[in-house]
Amino acid sequence: MNGSAFDFESVTLTEVSRHYGRRRALARVSASFRAGEIVGLLGPNGAGKSTLLGIMATLVEPSSGEIRYGGRTAREAGAALRARLGLLSHELQLYPELTARENLEFFAGLYGLEEPPAVAAAALARADLAARADDLVQGFSRGMRQRLALERALLHEPRLVLLDEPTQGLAPEATQQMTQLVQGLRGRYTILLIEHKMRIVMSISDRISVMAFGEIIAEGTPDEVRDNRDVQRAYLGTRR
Repeated sequence: MNGSAFDFESVTLTEVSRHYGRRRALARVSASFRAGEIVGLLGPNGAGKSTLLGIMATLVEPSSGEIRYGGRTAREAGAALRARLGLLSHELQLYPELTARENLEFFAGLYGLEEPPAVAAAALARADLAARADDLVQGFSRGMRQRLALERALLHEPRLVLLDEPTQGLAPEATQQMTQLVQGLRGRYTILLIEHKMRIVMSISDRISVMAFGEIIAEGTPDEVRDNRDVQRAYLGTRR
């Protein structure tokens, strides 16, 4: 893989919609994401957050509208674009019957990286898993698997990193550890973060977009979003 063959400094969505039959998942969403920033994506269940992330990951085709990575669409960039994306979804894409080291070496080889053992060793150290490198992943806690999966998503130094609820199901200590890992990525990647825990999004995001009913209803800094009455009505008011 030659990740430098295609690069981009921004991602721009213009009037992007997605329909599943008669159900509207996204409605003419326009947004931009700049290199090096963490953008938090908030909204109640069914707001369209995961659909938006899937479209940006090229896993879902928009029904209408356009998304550009730099100056090129996903169709124009092809495989070179997918080599510049990193995705951490609810499906962690790890092999439980392999060790942590074997998982990372496998994916490093799949990405065509040089010296997979060295790449895997560095990733294990960042994830604080070096001491468990040769243990089977099936014996790992949820927090350990999440950290390993995050490093799996970053092995190839992607430009755009898409994180779908990386703290879901984690105990408080593991949540704090994952939050710190994501914070440490600021400036290195463009990051779109879906997270239900508002305090986490508010603490680590540079900007926040709030979705409801398939639309972005508010954007701004954490303080601007916190004080936005539309957000309070459409999102905060739905929380228990």
